Amino acid sequence: MPRSRRILTYAIAAAVAATTGFVLPSGATAAAAATPTATAAAPRATTSDFNGDGYADLAVGVPDGTVGGRAKAGYVNVVRGGPKGVGAHGSIRVTQATPEVPGTPEAGDRFGASVALTDLNGDGIAELLAGAPGEDVTDRGADAGMVTVVGGSKDGPGPGSTVLTGPSPSAAYGKSVVAAEMTGDDNKEIVIGGTDKVVARVIEGEDSMVTTVVADPMGGRAPALATGDFDGDGTADLAVAYWTSGVPSTQSHVRLWKWDADRSEMANFWNTDNAGVTALAAGDFDGDGHDDLALGECREIADENIDDPCGPEELAEGGAVHTHYGSSAGGSFGSRAQTLNQDTAGVPGVAEDGDRFGAALAVADVNRDGRDDLIAGAPGEAIGSRAGAGAAWLLRGGAQGLLDADNAAASVTWNQDTAGVPGVAEAGDTFGAAVASGDGNADGVPDVTVGSPGENASLGAVWRLPGGSAGGSAAFSPRTLGLPYPSTAHKYGNPLNSR
Repeated sequence: MPRSRRILTYAIAAAVAATTGFVLPSGATAAAAATPTATAAAPRATTSDFNGDGYADLAVGVPDGTVGGRAKAGYVNVVRGGPKGVGAHGSIRVTQATPEVPGTPEAGDRFGASVALTDLNGDGIAELLAGAPGEDVTDRGADAGMVTVVGGSKDGPGPGSTVLTGPSPSAAYGKSVVAAEMTGDDNKEIVIGGTDKVVARVIEGEDSMVTTVVADPMGGRAPALATGDFDGDGTADLAVAYWTSGVPSTQSHVRLWKWDADRSEMANFWNTDNAGVTALAAGDFDGDGHDDLALGECREIADENIDDPCGPEELAEGGAVHTHYGSSAGGSFGSRAQTLNQDTAGVPGVAEDGDRFGAALAVADVNRDGRDDLIAGAPGEAIGSRAGAGAAWLLRGGAQGLLDADNAAASVTWNQDTAGVPGVAEAGDTFGAAVASGDGNADGVPDVTVGSPGENASLGAVWRLPGGSAGGSAAFSPRTLGLPYPSTAHKYGNPLNSR
């Protein structure tokens, strides 16, 4: 795709370095896409340590939060890790009223609609990326949108800077955001989803540019983004899932892109269409050293008369997880696939319309066997007669992936009625609307966090499941963390990001 515009280093890279501590290193080693094997299960390096204390932190986006009396101005709550895990060591609230952060909180900005904690420059301290798709931008118009980077530090948030603003009214840049090193030069690229467009801010040598990845009418839905080394070349690739509408009918797409150095643009190298997808996650679920791609809440949308790309149609009821597997040299990505849902052997529950199984996904090797496990949320799951109470699953990786040779899964599930999990499952809690993983207590075993934005009349809360277990689990919310919580619904707990 043609790049939309080219920006000199001092306009983005140097400016960010000067204001955030985000130094673009020369010769520094950035974290490469992790590819654990079944025989070597070294813990993944923590990349979400915002205050540099050695513990993974958790970013909770609160785009519906009120700031200074302005409804849905939005904020991000960075919840600190520590010996007792996230939620037990306090947090900081980052808004556009924070002195280090550019902009001013305004009603409808929805700062925190997308979040990512990632170490952009390899110094061991994470930066915070936050999208504000409702941001009005001078000379660009209403809801042009913006993505901001805020530096981490031992003393709290460091200086912040604008990464990119939308080019026109309703562009809504910041609906989604990810970052990964995709060009092979140790600088992480930042990929931004907006209305009808996905763009990448790419560092290439001494220059920085913005290149368009996808430009399609997306019907107002946020494109799903994930990164992983899907072609096995040692450099991260980009996965994008989106729906198009009215051309001539609703269609859906999952596509992979890689950096083409010769053309200085992102190149599309793999597609599967007619797969309606809400979430994406990359991990090595079979431990073969090659990244796989999980498609969450995958279902055929029936406007195209092609083979079911999400597996057998009967497995799509209530949502399904469809996984395309990486391949060794000479093979093709995605030629092997598996599909599972709540009617799959080994997956607790029953697949029902509206469950939204897989609407949120995260990856972690919880049992440290060298094979990644998949965390899947189903915010629409009914618990007894309580509609939309929500649930989450840990789907264990194995030698064949998420399913064994008999097409059975090994998994556990949690909801607020699970023994050891605090709270009570109630209608509309939407437990599982967001999921994340990170080693919040630095014990070498990743913990699972689950968001429940409908909890307590939509004030919202987050649950920590240490080592992926209900035992010792705890919940935290704006109330327990000492955050302001006016009567408006904050929907705390969606989105989440840690690693």
